[in-house]
Amino acid sequence: MANPSKDKWTWGTGRRKTAVARVRITPGSGVIEVNDKPLDVYFTEYKHQADVLAPLRATGAYGKIDVFVNATGGGISGQSGAVMMGLARALKELDAGLEPILRDGKFLTRDSRMKERKKYGQKGARRRFQFSKR
Repeated sequence: MANPSKDKWTWGTGRRKTAVARVRITPGSGVIEVNDKPLDVYFTEYKHQADVLAPLRATGAYGKIDVFVNATGGGISGQSGAVMMGLARALKELDAGLEPILRDGKFLTRDSRMKERKKYGQKGARRRFQFSKR
């Protein structure tokens, strides 16, 4: 992992469900690491890899930018969504002219759907215990 000087990094934070991803990018050869592992090792499913790469492909920056991610919390799907948003925010910081492309692709929109809490007197958030009249 090459570490250029600190002022060459551009940062972006993404969130999805309970996952948080801190993304830092710098111009380079297209290296993508998530939690010190290559992208295809960390995200084994093609769907999650495509989510992460979508902002790069939409802006034409694929292969021109090195991406280093620290993802915590949630599961794989939530983390891939968080990385996608964090990467889009970092690209917007790097070049403000990319914002319309990223907005049209819905990469900068926070998906606010969260798990509904369990209620007392019930089996789950909506599921109730079986009702018996007698």
